[in-house]
Amino acid sequence: MQMAATVEMARWWWAFVLRGGIAVAFGVIALVWPDLGLLTLVALFGFWALLEGMTSFLDGLRSRGRIRSWWVAVLEGAISIAAGVLALLFPPFAAEILLILVAAWAVLIGVFQVYSAIRLRDEIRGEFWLGLAGAAAILLGISMVIFPSAGVLSLVWLMAAGAIAFGAFLVILGWRLRRINELAKRDAATDYSRA
Repeated sequence: MQMAATVEMARWWWAFVLRGGIAVAFGVIALVWPDLGLLTLVALFGFWALLEGMTSFLDGLRSRGRIRSWWVAVLEGAISIAAGVLALLFPPFAAEILLILVAAWAVLIGVFQVYSAIRLRDEIRGEFWLGLAGAAAILLGISMVIFPSAGVLSLVWLMAAGAIAFGAFLVILGWRLRRINELAKRDAATDYSRA
C-alpha cells in the first residue's frame, strides 16, 4: 500500500510544483514591488489563494479512494478558495481585515498540511517537505497575529517571506515526487517475466 500510494501521488508531481511556483511568484512580486498598494496586494492574495485552493481541491478529489486523508486536501482547497473569493469580491473589506484573513488562512492551511504530512508518513517518502510547508505557513500566521502593529510594509514582507518558504518546500516535494514518478514508469516498462 505504501508504494502504491507514493506512486499515485507522484503522478501529480506537477501540481505540487505549480502550487509552490505560484506561492514563490506571489512572494517575489510582493518583495520586489511592496508599494503596489494594499488593494493590489489583496487582489494578488485573492488570486494566489484561489489557484492554491483549486489545485489542492483537485488533488484531493483525484486521490479519493487511494489515499486515506484525501479529504484533508479537499478541505484545504475549499478554505483557500473561500479566502480567495472573499478577497476578490470584497477588496475594501478584505483590505481592512487583510491581516486577520491572511493569518487565519495561513494557520489553517499550515495545520492541514502538517496533518497531511503526519498521515502520509506511512504512505509516501519525503512527506516532511509537506510538513515544513505547513510549519512555515503556521509560523507566518502566528507572527502576523503576534505583531499586528508592524505596519503594512512589514505585513507585505511577512507575507512574501512566508509565501516563498511555503512555495519552495512544495516545489522540493514536487521534484522529489517527479523522480519517483519517473522511476515508477521505468519500472512498469520492465518485463520481469523474462528475468
